[in-house]
Amino acid sequence: MLLTLLREWMLTPFTNYRLFHNFAKQDFLAQFTASIGGFLWLILTPVIHIIIYSFVFSYIFQVRAVEGFGETAFVIFMMVGYLPWFAFADAISKSTGLLIEKAPLITKVKFPVQIIPVVGTVIPYLTHAIGFGILLFYLATQGYLTWQWIYLPFIFFFQFLFALGLVSILSALSVFLRDLQQLVALGVTIWFFLTPIIYPINMIESEAVRNMFLLNPMHSFVSVYREIVLQGKVSFIYLQIIIPVSLISYFFGGWLFMKIKQAFGDVL
Repeated sequence: MLLTLLREWMLTPFTNYRLFHNFAKQDFLAQFTASIGGFLWLILTPVIHIIIYSFVFSYIFQVRAVEGFGETAFVIFMMVGYLPWFAFADAISKSTGLLIEKAPLITKVKFPVQIIPVVGTVIPYLTHAIGFGILLFYLATQGYLTWQWIYLPFIFFFQFLFALGLVSILSALSVFLRDLQQLVALGVTIWFFLTPIIYPINMIESEAVRNMFLLNPMHSFVSVYREIVLQGKVSFIYLQIIIPVSLISYFFGGWLFMKIKQAFGDVL
C-alpha cells in the first residue's frame, strides 16, 4: 500500500502530463493577467530587489564585505541566499490556499488532486529561478564562474523536493485546519529571520548556537549556494543535511497527501 501510494505520487506529473502542463501554464500566465508589464516583471522584480537592498545595505547601513568571502559586496552575498529563499517562501506561503481555491473543481471533477501541490510548487520555483539566473549571469561576467556551478541545478532540485513535501503537507492539512493560513504566514516570517540571509552566520559568536543552525535545512541550502557561487567549493556537511532532509520531506509529504486526499471532497 505504501509503495503504491508513493509510486502514484512520483509518477503523477508524467502519467498526467497534459493535465500538469495545462494547470502549470494556466497558473503561470495568471500571474501576468491584466498586467501592463507582463513577462517583463520576471526580469524587473529581481533587479529592483537587488537595487533596493544594495542601496539600503551599501549606502545607508554601509555594510561591507563578509569575512571569508573576499571582496564580495554584502548585497551580492545576501542576494545569492535571498533569491532561492524567496522561491521557497513563495511556495510555502501559497500552499495553504491551493486546495481551498480549487474546491469547486475538486468537488465536481474527478482528477488526480495530487497534481495541485506539484504545480503549486513548480510555478514559484520556475518564476524565481529566472531571477536567480539573472543574478548568476551577472556574477559570471564578474569572474565568479567556476566548474562547481554545475552543482547548482542539483541543489535547486533538492530544494524544490524539500519545498514540495512541505507544500503537500500544508495544503492537505489546510483543508481541515483553516487557521493554518495565518500560522504559516507567521512561520515563514520567523523562519526567514532564523535563516542567515540578511546577516552572516559568523555574526553569532557562540559556536554552540551556530551549530544549532544546522537543524534548519534552509540554512544549509543558503550556505551551500553561497559556497558554490562565491567561493567555488562545496562543504560535505551541508550535502549530508540537504539530500536526506529533501527526500524525507518529499516522500513523507507525498505519502500523507495521497493517504488523506479521499477526504478532501467531503470537507471542501
